[in-house]
Parts: sequence; structure tokens; C-alpha cells
Amino acid sequence: MEQQLKIEKILNNNVLIAAHPTFEEVVLIGKGIGFNRKKGDDISFDKADKTFLLSNEREKEQYVNLLPYIDEKLIDFMNDVLHHVESRMGQELNQHIHVALTDHLAFAINRAKQNLQFSNPFLLEIESLYPKEYQVAMEVVTLIYDEMGIQFPDGEVGFIALHIHSAVTDKTLREINRHNQLISKLVKIVEDTMQVSIDKNSVDYHRLVQHLHRAIDRVYQDENVGDEIRLAKMLKEEYPVCYNLAWKLIKVMQKQLNKPVDESEAIYLTIHLQRLTHKS
Repeated sequence: MEQQLKIEKILNNNVLIAAHPTFEEVVLIGKGIGFNRKKGDDISFDKADKTFLLSNEREKEQYVNLLPYIDEKLIDFMNDVLHHVESRMGQELNQHIHVALTDHLAFAINRAKQNLQFSNPFLLEIESLYPKEYQVAMEVVTLIYDEMGIQFPDGEVGFIALHIHSAVTDKTLREINRHNQLISKLVKIVEDTMQVSIDKNSVDYHRLVQHLHRAIDRVYQDENVGDEIRLAKMLKEEYPVCYNLAWKLIKVMQKQLNKPVDESEAIYLTIHLQRLTHKS
């Protein structure tokens, strides 16, 4: 692309902000792209290895403030990381990942250098809910080790997976974390009510977590899973403990999400719970 842009700000040797006729401002990243250049100079798109928009003013300010504290080698390396993530996920990522993941990895690298452990209480849920993102996050951790010799703890894989999931779904990390916390709470209610310790590596546990995740998505999309009155009556009579527990979970979901949950969710939750608790 030979389109000429005008440089607005040099952030460092590898990053600059340029004016774009359509998108107002774009961030250009490339090795040495800012070297020996100044505000007002013309530059073409093909000089950049990576370009992205920062239309959100708060994110742009965060990115500009973040860069002075980050090693320029990391900025260049982040370009490779994001290319890898986009290639493996098979789609373009939401632009905010440039700020959020760069910020996270910069601090994670500092923590690792100081041997500071950062636990992730939702690691198993994240691995179950977002298996592809989790796999790509493991690859990112390997890339970091190969490039910098820094070994991340397992918990960081989960956090990176959440950033990737956020970038491919356009959901905020806050929203994703809120849903993960709700799922963990629901699983804890199951364990406490049934007085069982669920094997977090079991297939049935993964199925339950996946179902709870899809149920939350259906609530937000106002979907229902069908009207099965006869099946509901049979399950209520056959598995009263699981059926009542299913309704307990639904009421917790309704309170937490502040939205109604379709009654038919109780049927499928009852089936998952019966299978899970029977094996336990």
C-alpha cells in the first residue's frame, strides 16, 4: 500500500502515530520506523510491519503512556506475537489487544524476573471454556521463553488466553471475568450441595462448565432451549435432588446476571448434574 500518511507523533524508534484520511489516526509499528523521523514527515503504509487503529481515546492515552516504560525489543517482539495469534486463531483481532496484551505481558515479564507468582483461580475453567485460545496462549508462552528465556507460571497462560478470547469476541475482560466467576460460584454450589469433590479433569466437569457458559450466553441473547414439559416432570420425579439443585443454580444466575433464565435450562442442567454426581 503506497498511501502516504503524515507523522503526528514519534513514540519510539519502532512505533509512531500518523494521520489517516479516513481513520484519523493509526499506529504504525516496524523495526526502526521512527528512527531519524520527525513530526510532519510523510511516511507510507508499506514502511510498517503492523498497523492498527486506536479509536478509543482512553486506550490511545494508555498506549502512549505505556510505551516509555517498555523495552523497544518487546514492542518489536509483540508484533511477532500478535501475528502468530492472528494466524492461529484464523481471524483479525480486536485492536484493543495491542494495548491490553502488551500491558499485561510487560508486567508479567517483570513479575517473572522477580520470581513473583501470580495465581489464577479460574485456570481450569478457562482451559475448559476456551480450549483454542488456551492452546494459542501456551504457544505465546513458549515464544516468550524462546525469545527471552523467561518461564511463565501456568496461571499466566490463562490470563493470556482471556486476552485472546476478548480480542476475538469483542467482549471486555471485565465481562469475561464476571462470567468465569459466576461459573466457579455455580460449580462450588454443586459441590457443597451434593457434598462431592468434582474431578476438574473429568469429561463431565468440562461438559458442565461448557453448558453453564452456553446458558449464560443464551441469557444475553434471549434464546431458549425448547419447551419440554413432560421431560421436566420426569426428571423432577426421577432425580429430585439434581432437579432442585438445577433450579438453585438458575436462581443464582438470574440474580447475578439480573436477567431471566429460560425454565427449560433446568432440564439440561439436571441431566449434567445427575451424570456428574452419579460418577462422583
